[in-house]
Amino acid sequence: MNEELENNPPADDAAVYVISVAAEISGLHPQTLRQYDRLGLVSPNRTEGRNRRYSLRDIALLRAVQKLVGEGINHAGIKRIIELESAMANMAIEVAQLRIEVDALIDANPPKALVRRKRTEVIVYKEDN
Repeated sequence: MNEELENNPPADDAAVYVISVAAEISGLHPQTLRQYDRLGLVSPNRTEGRNRRYSLRDIALLRAVQKLVGEGINHAGIKRIIELESAMANMAIEVAQLRIEVDALIDANPPKALVRRKRTEVIVYKEDN
């Protein structure tokens, strides 16, 4: 079974980790995870029995929340930062999709005066080391 998991690890958004494992991986106390869930900072999936199941994405978010707490940001500020970062990532994806559509339209109907602009790199999330 362990060999199977090593060869086929779960997807980043697969909610497979119970709270004790998520706490160990994230380096936080299980009570901290429960508090972050109550505050709406990290909302793991739930089983039919209402038990929390965390994904690797949830665990990364737990670490990010803890880093912001360590920087002195209060929970309301952290929640707003998470919301804004999520909105920014969604907009970056939407802009990339629109660029693809515009490029396809330009290719299909080459205008005489318009020139395709130089592509710029879009960074959705850059992790600090």
